[in-house]
Amino acid sequence: QVQLVESGGGLVQPGGSLRLSCAASGFTFSNYAMSWYRQVPGTVHNLVSTITTNGVSTTYLNSVKGRFTISRDNAKSTVYLQMNELKAEDTATYYCNARTGTNAHWGQGNQVTVSS
Repeated sequence: QVQLVESGGGLVQPGGSLRLSCAASGFTFSNYAMSWYRQVPGTVHNLVSTITTNGVSTTYLNSVKGRFTISRDNAKSTVYLQMNELKAEDTATYYCNARTGTNAHWGQGNQVTVSS
């Protein structure tokens, strides 16, 4: 069955770094654009970053540009989000998303907490 398994979250001090990973299985990963969303309780999901199927094109939420980097390894069916210079406002549950056409899959969510 389709699975998106996220890892790499946790507690980090302001200015620190984390790398999120999302390992996919059960579908043809290379056919799907991959995204990271984040959600704070009581609010909607916010799109953080997207990467195209071949990894050539990426987009970012303005507030994370220059600090976050999305990448993918189609051979490993994995997408990554490298997060540097983390701020308290980056605290959220982060979800990976796979999308092609009208078909989409979601990961279970991974908590990132930025606090001193």
